[in-house]
Amino acid sequence: MGEQAPAENAHTIDVDALTQWLGVNLPGFAGPLTLEKFSGGQSNPTFKLLTPTRAYVMRAKPGAVAQLLPSAHAVEREFKVMRALAQTDVPVPAMHVLCEDESVIGRAFYVMDFKPGRIFWNQALPELTPAERTEIYWAMNDAMCKLHRVDVTQVGLGDYGRPGNYFERQIGRWSKQYQASITTPIPEMDKLMAWLPEHLPATARDPSMVGIVHGDFRLDNLIFDDEANVVRAVLDWELSTIGHPLADFSYHCMSWHIPPGAFRGIAGLDLASLGIPSEAEYIARYCAQTGFISPAQLQKDWAFYIAYNLFRLAAILQGIAKRVEMGTASSAKAKDSAAGAKPLAELGWAMAQTYTP
Repeated sequence: MGEQAPAENAHTIDVDALTQWLGVNLPGFAGPLTLEKFSGGQSNPTFKLLTPTRAYVMRAKPGAVAQLLPSAHAVEREFKVMRALAQTDVPVPAMHVLCEDESVIGRAFYVMDFKPGRIFWNQALPELTPAERTEIYWAMNDAMCKLHRVDVTQVGLGDYGRPGNYFERQIGRWSKQYQASITTPIPEMDKLMAWLPEHLPATARDPSMVGIVHGDFRLDNLIFDDEANVVRAVLDWELSTIGHPLADFSYHCMSWHIPPGAFRGIAGLDLASLGIPSEAEYIARYCAQTGFISPAQLQKDWAFYIAYNLFRLAAILQGIAKRVEMGTASSAKAKDSAAGAKPLAELGWAMAQTYTP
C-alpha cells in the first residue's frame, strides 16, 4: 500500500463522522482516530486508521468522481472476495466492516486489518540478495497458485462473476474503457481491439479453467513478512472476478517482457545473476502447482496472452490518463502511470505479430 502521507485535500475524510460510525459498528474500536493516506492505489484511496491501541486500513471510493465503468471503484466487491478468501490458504487481511451508506463520509468504504510487513516497488529487488530474490519470486508464484486453486462455489463466490467467454467479455470491456478515455489516439490499440477477438486460442476458451482472478496481481500489491520471504497479504482486489486463471497469471508475467523503468519490468536484466527465475522456470512452477495445463501447451499460446494483457494494461493506464485530465486521479503518481499507455500498446502489438496459432 506504499508510504503514508497526510490525507490529501481531494480526498478529505470527515474524521469525526467516521469515528462515530466506527464506534457503533466496529467491535473493539476506540478513538481518538487519525488518518494517513497511502501512496499508490490509482483508483480507490486507501488510508491507515490509527487509534491508541491498534491500526486498521480503510479503502474508500473516490469522492465526487465520474466513473468511466459501471463497476469501477466497487469496494463492496473487494470486501466480499477477501472475506470469502479468509477461509482459504490465500493470504488476505481480515475484513471488519463495510459501509455502503455514502451519507456517513461521502463515499462507501470498508475497514480491514492493518498487516505490517514489507512492500517492494522495484521488480529487480535491488535491496535483496540473489537468494532472497529467488525466495520472493517463488513466494509470489505460490500465492497466485493458492488463489487459482480455490473452489469458487465452496467459498460462496459462485455469483462473484460470470463464468465462460471471459476473454471475449474482457476484450470488449477494456475496448470500451479505452474508447471512453482516449486523450490522444493510440493506433496500436485500435489494431489490438480488432486482432484479439480473432485470435483466441483454444486454451482461452477452455470451460474447465475457471477460478477467482485477482486482476492486478503484481509485486507491489503484496505484503511480505518483515523477516521471512513469504506473502502475508494480497491487496487491491478491485478488478477481481470469476474468470480465466491464465489471464491472471499471464498478466503477472508481463514483467519479463517490459523493460525496467517502464511499469516496473525486468526485461533485459541478467536474471540468473540476480537470482530471479526465468519466465520459463516461473511458468513451469505455476503449471506444476495448478495442474491446469502443461508448460509446452501454454508456451504455444503465450504470445497471445501477453499481447492481451499489454492491451488490457494500456487500457487501464489510459483510464488513469483520463482521470488525470479530469482532475480525479487519487495518486500523485497517476500522471507517470498514464504515460505508459502508448508504449505498452506498441509492445502488445509487436507481441501479437509473433503469435502463430
